[in-house]
Amino acid sequence: MADSKAKKQWTILELIQWTTEYFQSHGIESPRLTAELLLAHSLEVDRISLYTHYDKPLDAKELAAFREGIQRRVRREPTQYITGRQEFWSMEFTVTPDVLIPRPETELLVETALKLFGAPVVRGAERRAGGEDDQQALPAAPGSSPLTLADIGTGSGNIAIALAKELRDCIIYASDISEKALQVAGHNAKKLLESPDKIIFLKGDLLEPFDKLTEGGLNAASLYKDSPDLKTGRSSVPRDKGSSGKLRFHGILCNPPYISEEAYASLAPEVSRYEPKIALLGGRDGLDYYRRLLSASVRHLGEGGYLLVEIGFHQRDQILRLIERTSLLTCCEVIKDYAGIDRVVVARRKGGK
Repeated sequence: MADSKAKKQWTILELIQWTTEYFQSHGIESPRLTAELLLAHSLEVDRISLYTHYDKPLDAKELAAFREGIQRRVRREPTQYITGRQEFWSMEFTVTPDVLIPRPETELLVETALKLFGAPVVRGAERRAGGEDDQQALPAAPGSSPLTLADIGTGSGNIAIALAKELRDCIIYASDISEKALQVAGHNAKKLLESPDKIIFLKGDLLEPFDKLTEGGLNAASLYKDSPDLKTGRSSVPRDKGSSGKLRFHGILCNPPYISEEAYASLAPEVSRYEPKIALLGGRDGLDYYRRLLSASVRHLGEGGYLLVEIGFHQRDQILRLIERTSLLTCCEVIKDYAGIDRVVVARRKGGK
């Protein structure tokens, strides 16, 4: 959309067609969809409205807003950061450059947790290709009420919020090292959940915030100041008998940074230039966070509790070796995503202190 043509009265359909071709010429993935998303965002309407009003001309202000979106996308800024939105688990999450953009494959982590902890998962059976839904059932989780889970490195809160939406009686502790990420996650919880107080947000690195939980309740230094828990006054912390006050979970979920230094250098510019490096880079070999998480999780999983992690391409064997070397953990399942790639590893805590 050249400036020399700015005086032309562009209709919605003309803009979609022109922008699609423009994006194609600049190597932008899914050019038509991207054009529609950016135009709908500029007009503050949904995509369906673009086609029910396809002959509507844009005014100068709307055209300027759309042009800015085009320029940002051609500079390889992700569409999700331009619009501030990303769908996950059939919910529209707010996203900013402070959080990783939720990926569709991470829904498999949620699906797996729901199967483990007793919630029916219709969507997974419908979408899973090749009849994979008839896979051997995983063993049942240790039972008590309420179900207590942890989401480590919560980012936008997508995993914790999806679980809170599907699980009726649960408490989810969601941690992140980034204050700004927790702000986004807290906003999403309030926006998307009828009972946002099912999630307690804590600030800190990996499982570190849970090490700081005191015998009498939540340590104010760890509890994120905008956590809904502060408003409900909940202070009790579920613990195992004989655990000396340690917080124990039925399940710990994590989608950790798992990109190696070598792979990071070749990432698409949409990822390497714009998404938070701290949420992507997993050290020289991409396994740094798994090493720390596996050893730390043993302290906070109840006997028979589960650790569920998302893994990267070709990391399966390395992760399984790390689990074998971790006392009190055993691997019980590796689950492929819809593209047939090993994506989720499930480990279980053995007996013992």
